[in-house]
Amino acid sequence: MRILVTGGLGFIGSHTSVELLNEGMEVIIVDNLYNSKESVLDKIEQITNKKVKLYKKDLTDKEEVERIFNSEKIDAVIHFAGFKAVGESVREPLMYYSNNLISTINLLEVMKKHNVKNFIFSSSATVYGDQGLTKYAESVGRGKTTNPYGTTKAMIEKMLEDLYASDNTWNITILRYFNPVGAHESGLIGESPNGIPNNLMPYVMRVASKKLEILSVYGNDYPTPDGTGIRDYIHVVDLAKGHVKALQNAPKGLNIYNLGSGKGASVLELVNTFQKVNGVKVNYKITGRREGDLPEYYADAEKAYKELGWKTEKTLEDICRDSWNFEKNNN
Repeated sequence: MRILVTGGLGFIGSHTSVELLNEGMEVIIVDNLYNSKESVLDKIEQITNKKVKLYKKDLTDKEEVERIFNSEKIDAVIHFAGFKAVGESVREPLMYYSNNLISTINLLEVMKKHNVKNFIFSSSATVYGDQGLTKYAESVGRGKTTNPYGTTKAMIEKMLEDLYASDNTWNITILRYFNPVGAHESGLIGESPNGIPNNLMPYVMRVASKKLEILSVYGNDYPTPDGTGIRDYIHVVDLAKGHVKALQNAPKGLNIYNLGSGKGASVLELVNTFQKVNGVKVNYKITGRREGDLPEYYADAEKAYKELGWKTEKTLEDICRDSWNFEKNNN
């Protein structure tokens, strides 16, 4: 199979490209390098010992998308490309709506024209919003999103549902991620956001490597065992393998799956595990709660296990060890 991976040089896209190549598939990447680095291509090829074609193009340019489909025989598309910082989406909502929606519409229109109707969409647990639950199953349905980033994911999900309702020859799989973390065990690829990180693990790594001074832990008065928020952290390699399983095993039609570990870890549990596994200190301070943060939520991932034959295999210790290995290799 020849798979077009949009945003394939990003954090999740690069790891998924590796797993696809390991399964003997051909990978074509399109990436505009907005929040990724071209050097990641060499590292994907180094890990897999396979060549990957890269198009440095932006999906908001429909003519460029058309050229790619005219040039390549594509069997399926895995769509990661898009802006993804929650805080930035609150500050720049129009930028998020414009980029994330237009790029997806362009992609789907060109796919339809070329009769390429196998599509996997990188969605997010943010589409559930706050429904007063701790464990979220797919059957819960979308809730009220809390930021423009999450709203773009929910809108694209709805777009895909409407597309399938209009033409059921599409095979569409929507994957809702919980909290992707970790790095490839080689230490060659991992999460390397530009500027100050928005997510917990990259921030922990930068404090541990003394690039940043201190980690703020937002709130220690939640109704959880240690008072800090609990999240479902999933190793990025497990997540990447979930995409391969979706490609191989998802039933025909429109399907939605949670990709998560099915259990939660608190912020302090992650920080303490990181310190213990790696023998490094992470300076942190407790500050007030952050608006919009939930005390606790994690995935019900039973559906992915039953229908795709997928479940997480890596532990919180693996996540912390692989993350630090990547940070040390990329200082």
